[in-house]
Amino acid sequence: MTEALHIAVLMGGWSAEREVSLMSGNGVADALEGLGHRVTRIDMDRNVAARLTEAKPDVVFNALHGTPGEDGSVQGMLDLMGIRYTHSGMVTSVIAIDKQLTKQALVPHGIPMPGGRMVSREELYRQDPLPRPYVLKPVNEGSSVGVAIVTADSNVGNPIHPDARGPWQEFEELLAEPFIRGRELTTAVLGDQALGVTELKPKSGFYDYDSKYTDGLTEHVFPAQIPDEVAEACKRIALDAHRLLGCKGASRADFRWDDTQGVEGLFLLEVNTQPGMTPLSLVPEQARHLNIDYASLVQRIVEEAL
Repeated sequence: MTEALHIAVLMGGWSAEREVSLMSGNGVADALEGLGHRVTRIDMDRNVAARLTEAKPDVVFNALHGTPGEDGSVQGMLDLMGIRYTHSGMVTSVIAIDKQLTKQALVPHGIPMPGGRMVSREELYRQDPLPRPYVLKPVNEGSSVGVAIVTADSNVGNPIHPDARGPWQEFEELLAEPFIRGRELTTAVLGDQALGVTELKPKSGFYDYDSKYTDGLTEHVFPAQIPDEVAEACKRIALDAHRLLGCKGASRADFRWDDTQGVEGLFLLEVNTQPGMTPLSLVPEQARHLNIDYASLVQRIVEEAL
């Protein structure tokens, strides 16, 4: 084990996912203190650089999700300040949070991802960009923020009406992708190891923000009850994507799998470079099944940052 360190934990901030960041950050901070490290908890606000300068930490544990903690902003600031930090660096973060850039980086290497294109809200109001059903999502948000599935019987009009509730009211542009029927799978990568495959079974709807962070709304099945060749494909693709993007620490690859198509029906949706670290989160859960307890998981992420 690394000798006792002074670790600053970034938690909370301007993101729409502040509550999630606080939950993740508190869990991480408690674990680090339990390991004997000196911990400074720092909310992500406009004084963060001054707080970090004052704290002089050995390393920063980035417990943020979405923007600005996952999009390269925080990483760039820490690089300029010469402070070591957990998880992926600035360039990787910029690419991985942008779903279009991720496709451009991974698809040429044989990683299967859905097609699709960027559409403006004005175009959505004129006509559907793809045959229904299709998915609309912000190109650079995390935690399924702003995701909508537009079906033939969606109560949004056809074409979508400006007054209908949906992400088109919040974002000027959205990524439109074909809807992949089937099952939700996810694989965590820790360092250079794919941990396993979890199937996510929301009690209703799809695996959205509320399903991710509300206890009891989603059943986690680990290991996923899927054919061995599909499980191995998930682990291989997740590890390949982690390496190709240059991820560090922990990442999580999210998939949709059309179970009528075998391995050919498996598609990577995104790679999360700042996966959740709450008690409900998937990386700690998969690690726990491999006899890596929460404190050991946090310690390993810190050690890689060093």
